[in-house]
Amino acid sequence: MSRPQRLIELLAALQARRRTTGEELARELGVSTRTVLRDVRALVDAGIPVFTERGKYGGISLLPGDQADLSKLTTGEADLLRAVGLDLDRARQLGGEAAARSALRKLTPRRRPSPVRDDARLALTDVVAIDNRPWFEDDAPLPDVAGLVRDLRTGRRLRIGYRRSGAAGGQEAVVDPYGLVQRGGRWYLVADRDGRPRMFALARLQHWSVLDADRRLRPGADLAGTARELGEELEGAERVVVTARLDAGSLDLARRILGARLRTAGGREDDGRVEITVSYGQLDGVRQLLQFGDHIEVVGPQAARRLIGRLAAGIARTHSARGDGAAE
Repeated sequence: MSRPQRLIELLAALQARRRTTGEELARELGVSTRTVLRDVRALVDAGIPVFTERGKYGGISLLPGDQADLSKLTTGEADLLRAVGLDLDRARQLGGEAAARSALRKLTPRRRPSPVRDDARLALTDVVAIDNRPWFEDDAPLPDVAGLVRDLRTGRRLRIGYRRSGAAGGQEAVVDPYGLVQRGGRWYLVADRDGRPRMFALARLQHWSVLDADRRLRPGADLAGTARELGEELEGAERVVVTARLDAGSLDLARRILGARLRTAGGREDDGRVEITVSYGQLDGVRQLLQFGDHIEVVGPQAARRLIGRLAAGIARTHSARGDGAAE
């Protein structure tokens, strides 16, 4: 793949996902990470709003908006960019300068008139910061991720010790690993267990060892596809939809805490509340709403409303008893 073609493919990849890494793009494009970073620099120099962030939660992002949209290009403009990339001099030599300039106008932001000279503008990194860490969580201690990667590259089966969410202790299992994936700021081991795909949070991975046997993966399965399959399965497994009335002033906080679980939010009503719907994989998930205290009322289903009532009554009894004891 030539560099001009690669630049278009790189832009298409950034358009298709909210965030990625240089390593992921390098694998997809069949080049080195250093080459990807040089190509990203070329996009930035052309005025296309690509943002890179270093560190554990860093990555490469195309800033949201409608300014960099390949679908706006005509067939001729797209073909020209694949041939010459962002090089206007080459486009001029081919008699396509007008088409190239038109294409770049469609891919770069429209600037409002400004009294500030272009050479006095602040760098993009001075005015944009991207932090992909999840809200309200401390970094959980992780195992030796680099060491795990080295062992994964042997292509062997693993014996792991893993503590399931909510369990007091861990259990051992033999798995056929695909690799690691980072999602929402968290690392997961993606592996088949007994022939079925699973995702194991590294924060609960207690230990592992490499077995003297090659991994046996499902036919045609790979890391990216399996991680996507598991993510879609998890998101589609939400069977309980809870309706609640929330103080309008708490709606922004609810969006941060509930994330994708917050499915809908209505308009502000006369009493200052909004109706929201929240989805969970099981009824017990409604416990999450207790943190909103008296700022929320669960309306339905009735099983969720009764559960919230029982939990709130239990909390009230516990705190009342402790209070009485302290007074004595």
